[in-house]
Amino acid sequence: MATPGSNSTGEGGESCKVAGFIPLVTVVDFHHHRGPEVERWFGVAEGQDPAADYDWTLLPFMALSDGAHASTEDFSYFTLLRPATNDTPATSLFGISCTRQLDASQLLVRPADVTRSTVQKAVVVIADSPQFFGMLRERLSIVTSAWFAQREFGDTEILRRFQESLADEKIRGQMNEDVDRDQYLGMSLRELVREFRWQTLVLLKCCLLQPKMLFFGSRCERLCMMQFSLISLIPGLLRNLQDCAGPDLNNYEKNLSRPTSLRTSDRSSLLSYMGLPLQIFGKGSLFGPYTPLQQLDILADFGTKSYIVGSTNSLLLQQRDRYSDILINLDENTINITSTSLRTALALSHSDRRWIDFITQEVNDTWDETNPGRPKTMGYRGSEEFIRLQFEEYLLSLISSVKYHNYLVQNAHNPKALLPHIDGDPSLDFSNEWVEYWMRTENYRMWDSHTDSHLFDIVEPKHPCAGGLTVDDVQRRIQQQVQDLHLDERFAVGKEVLGRNLAAGRDKASTIFNKLYSDMEALREAQRKRAEESQAAAEKNGSATPDSDSGKTQSSVSSRAGAYIGSWTSWADQKRKQGWGRSSGSISGNGWGFGSKRLSRGFGTDSSGEKNATPLSSPALSSPGFPSEKIQMSDVQHRSSEGHDRRPLTQDSFGESLLDTAGSTESGTSSPASVRKTAPAPVSEHADAVNGSKIDEADEHTDVAKVAPGEKSEENGQVHSEKKSEAKTEEAKVAVEATA
Repeated sequence: MATPGSNSTGEGGESCKVAGFIPLVTVVDFHHHRGPEVERWFGVAEGQDPAADYDWTLLPFMALSDGAHASTEDFSYFTLLRPATNDTPATSLFGISCTRQLDASQLLVRPADVTRSTVQKAVVVIADSPQFFGMLRERLSIVTSAWFAQREFGDTEILRRFQESLADEKIRGQMNEDVDRDQYLGMSLRELVREFRWQTLVLLKCCLLQPKMLFFGSRCERLCMMQFSLISLIPGLLRNLQDCAGPDLNNYEKNLSRPTSLRTSDRSSLLSYMGLPLQIFGKGSLFGPYTPLQQLDILADFGTKSYIVGSTNSLLLQQRDRYSDILINLDENTINITSTSLRTALALSHSDRRWIDFITQEVNDTWDETNPGRPKTMGYRGSEEFIRLQFEEYLLSLISSVKYHNYLVQNAHNPKALLPHIDGDPSLDFSNEWVEYWMRTENYRMWDSHTDSHLFDIVEPKHPCAGGLTVDDVQRRIQQQVQDLHLDERFAVGKEVLGRNLAAGRDKASTIFNKLYSDMEALREAQRKRAEESQAAAEKNGSATPDSDSGKTQSSVSSRAGAYIGSWTSWADQKRKQGWGRSSGSISGNGWGFGSKRLSRGFGTDSSGEKNATPLSSPALSSPGFPSEKIQMSDVQHRSSEGHDRRPLTQDSFGESLLDTAGSTESGTSSPASVRKTAPAPVSEHADAVNGSKIDEADEHTDVAKVAPGEKSEENGQVHSEKKSEAKTEEAKVAVEATA
């Protein structure tokens, strides 16, 4: 593909033949009353003002970007339209500005119009190509810093010499755009791929569809670099941006012709024969890396069909539906596609996603935080050249597949015209919706009309990652999604917070335990001192020590508890041996009372005793000082169901407990009068049963009392129990005789 020729013109009042436009240097100052304004020019004749000659009224606003005052140094990139002259057509120029600020109190000579605390100025370089802006940016930064370090803005000798050096390099051809080497401008492609991952391919394919793309970011330099990096992925486009400054320019297509020869060993010849670059900035298109708000009327103009622009003003976000089909927010790293048709066309196919995931993985595997622009392996895979050649291969395969698609459509009824080594339509791997959308764009029309119809004979019409979905693709996709979650960063923050909280909790717990331990030690020491003082006082007074009294109290409590447990165990063991109940036959021979006839007659003649009978009670539980609990046994309930052989109440005959005896023994009041006496029962029909029951209970109580544990109270308990049983036996005999 033929490249538009360079124009020869003289600048700066000199009549010399040079290739292209001589770079100019200018200073833009921010006046506190008038705002941004051009202060002086370097490289032009005395009294000449290119801003007025070329109608560059927006130059000061482009050089001093919104928010530049928030940083020490900032860069802005913009485009300017140079109108046509008698011997040169209209073309695009490119500007780069370096903005710095200085405290007004540090000025050696403070002008009268400097009324604010800071002075803000920008040094601007205007050239005819952005191809060497990467190198020019470093030089401009050094010159601007040195000029500000003088603290005297009236001395501009360093700026004059800087412009002369640029003009000399241009004349000698060192900055000629026809130099056969690529100088790429923009941020590192490794950073671009790592930051946007698979969306990098979405942005590239979006550029080829020529929509209205709006980039937003608070940092002007990063905003501009992102756009230059994106368009640099299209081979040869940076050297052919002469029509990007205005929607009316169309010089590239006018000078374009179809190539007639090809040297396969020459990369430039191959790219030109294949129709590259794909010119996305032709008639109706605009490119403005930084676009101020004063230029919005051009964006809304009817003749502006597509553009790629950037802005640092958040007011455009409120009107994004009006000024953009797709919004790329660099502050939030988000892409918002407002056009429905564009969103459908930009959906990546499986082959596209597999291809961009492969590149992303290569970049992530070789990422070096200390040097993002170079792989940590210092090898080729994952490098800048590797990424650029991968995109170049992708575009060559794309245009070759589309040419073959058109060939298939033209020979749909001729099976012999199909290539035997190509299966089906390879353009489907690039997304059929995207191909159909691209065929309606201006850059496709320009490319298709100036290229051969059989390009697929030069480059194989096949997607670089054609084929079905494989296990590796699934693993790569899962790995990418896990990386998108940023689990390492979230867990790192969580671990840090958890560790900090655990450390604080450990310190608090240690403090509490230490304080508690010290309090306990202090209390223990105080108790020990009080005990020693009490013992000393007791020994001095000759009385018992509190320790002996506490020992007696503990002994009394333990003896009562042992008596309670032992009495209940003995009673339960005795009842277990007796079977917990007897039949009517056994009762008649060995009944509850003294006389089987009286007992059977008592139970048989009166049913009120059976009705008023209560469950069998534990002797220990019925003792004073403990709550009585009634235990219902199955055998007793069985006898109650038969209507006879019911054991009478035992509460009267076993009303005292061994604990009472032990307590009375210790207190010294274990007299016979303390034992509860049972009043003689009246003569009635039930006397036999009642007296028999009392005698039996007395015997049981005697046995229990004999096995009750204790130290000194055990012997006293047994003696008193025997006396009580003898007294109760005598009372029972008297009651039986009276009844008889």
